[in-house]
Amino acid sequence: MELKACIENRFSLREYQPKAVEKETIIQLIEAARMAPSACNLQPWCFVVLTDPQQIAALGACYKREWIQSAPAVIVACGDHSVSWKRRADSKDHCDIDLAIAIEHICLTATGLGLGTCWVCNFDVAKCKAFLHLPDSVEPIALIPVGYPTTTEVAVKNRKPLEEIIRWNSF
Repeated sequence: MELKACIENRFSLREYQPKAVEKETIIQLIEAARMAPSACNLQPWCFVVLTDPQQIAALGACYKREWIQSAPAVIVACGDHSVSWKRRADSKDHCDIDLAIAIEHICLTATGLGLGTCWVCNFDVAKCKAFLHLPDSVEPIALIPVGYPTTTEVAVKNRKPLEEIIRWNSF
């Protein structure tokens, strides 16, 4: 699938077929994330892949919505704040920005491979960190359930018109 089609067809999937995602396919998704740009090329990320249904069910303690347990795989995108770039002028940590780029690489690649994903950011970070035994400097940034969709129907996307979001040369 060409990139424009992937962008247009990607949506937040919350219902998955009970079909495993092949290990090689998950590796393709992580490889896409690995190729993402990051501030000063520091690549402050790691990805914990859960495919065991019991582990995914246990993840439910961090995210109370049951639909996530229908996903045959969940990628936990983690950022390492000890290696992420901090802007000198104001110390802004770019870890979340770097991870956002990598996560979208995963989501678009998944769409191109016929898979569905969903960004989940509203979860208990402390519980997730403890569940995964993450070191102090590593933060779980997003949960990304991955699987084969039960539908290929893409809902109409409600987006602001282009003229409302673009400014030329000044505000």
